Amino acid sequence: MKKFFLMLLALALLLAAGTAFAADGTLDKVVKAGKIVIGTAPGYYPFEMVNKKGEFIGYDIDVGNALAEALGVKAEFRQFEFSGLIPALQTGEIDIILAAMSITGKRALTVSFSNPYFETGQVLMLPASDTTTTSWKDVDKKGKKIATPQGQTSALLAAAIVKNAEVVHFTGFPDTALALVNGQVDAIIYDQPGVIVYEARYPDKVRGVHELISLENLGIPCRLGDQAMVQWLNSFLFQYKGSPKELASRAKWMESRDWLKELD
Repeated sequence: MKKFFLMLLALALLLAAGTAFAADGTLDKVVKAGKIVIGTAPGYYPFEMVNKKGEFIGYDIDVGNALAEALGVKAEFRQFEFSGLIPALQTGEIDIILAAMSITGKRALTVSFSNPYFETGQVLMLPASDTTTTSWKDVDKKGKKIATPQGQTSALLAAAIVKNAEVVHFTGFPDTALALVNGQVDAIIYDQPGVIVYEARYPDKVRGVHELISLENLGIPCRLGDQAMVQWLNSFLFQYKGSPKELASRAKWMESRDWLKELD
């Protein structure tokens, strides 16, 4: 009886494994198609942007092109609102997401993440005319408005820590920043790289407070349970992070501002 039970258990495990492998179809699909379809959300500087020629540029775009090259396929980028990226992944419209998406437990219920490929954090951005505020706590007062782009981790952070000010949301970072410049809100909570770049572009309009409010890891999402794709992405990132190609990309987008002239 014990032997029979063990045979049944082994058969059940084999069937479960077969089901899991059957679900891991993205990698085979990409290789057979000769292209990987990558969802992104331009407007988050310097990770994903559209230049004057209508081309996708930025650190994440470099990552996407590098992983496509490693797979021996072409990279096709498709533009979405940030909030539409995970639904597009779930329906198979795209194969992976590259949009500076922070790894969170809630998101991990709907997608599978690669290991982190970039570390960042949330900071405060203020109107340039506000020369006295030194912390988000200074703005967390009744009558004040703190803005974030909807659906992003800054929105989750604001919901968790802001107790007195009104938290308002806009479609994306460009609209959120414009609301700040136009005086509709008193401050923005957003990812530090985006704030640094926006401050460099409009030093007479905004000012960043660069004390980190939170620390976050960015990952590459693929379909939930697609272990073959996750394993391949992790292997790729292991050799890509810190490579000459990645360091050159980081220097171009994170340390230089020469690329600003490529934008409108």
